[in-house]
Amino acid sequence: MTDKSPIEFWFDFSSGYAYFAALEIDALGARAGRAILWRPYMLGAAFKVTGMRGLSSTPVKGDYARHDWARAARRRGVPFDPPTDHPKVALPATRAFYWIEANHPGREAPFAREVFRRYYSGALDTSDAEAVAGIAPALGLDTAAVRAGLEDAAIKARARALGEDAVARGIFGSPFFMIDEEPFWGWDRLPMLEDWARSGGW
Repeated sequence: MTDKSPIEFWFDFSSGYAYFAALEIDALGARAGRAILWRPYMLGAAFKVTGMRGLSSTPVKGDYARHDWARAARRRGVPFDPPTDHPKVALPATRAFYWIEANHPGREAPFAREVFRRYYSGALDTSDAEAVAGIAPALGLDTAAVRAGLEDAAIKARARALGEDAVARGIFGSPFFMIDEEPFWGWDRLPMLEDWARSGGW
């Protein structure tokens, strides 16, 4: 990696397109010579400002999105089997991420990858704090510590503040990427994002 600023990867764990982006973003960063800064946030904070609503709850678009997610998963050969009441509110998972980042730096991105893997394999309820904390042993962390940490007032405040700051910067979707303050919205923008990173922009 170079000393260039990282690519910011903003996402809600309950975003199907963010799942597909999460499968690719690290390799993209490696090719472009940029670190990836994983940044979960609650997409609802952006919806309050933009007036948008989630794909799954939007008539017609929701049906298309479910079809598209399944199609993308078949093409990639990866599971796509979220809970039947998808999307879940992933607040515990988001808070756990920031507690891990603060207390065990370097393990937050593996945690996020594992959340995505389990949620989209139908093996995790991201709204259940106990279930989220249960990921800890896979990362060499203590379950009880993660469970307590995601309830920490300072962590709750940090997760909320980061999300609010993101929206204030113009980040409104999931996945959403920032590279040197240049915004890219959507999984389908990854090729353009990589071109920008390689070329320095246009």
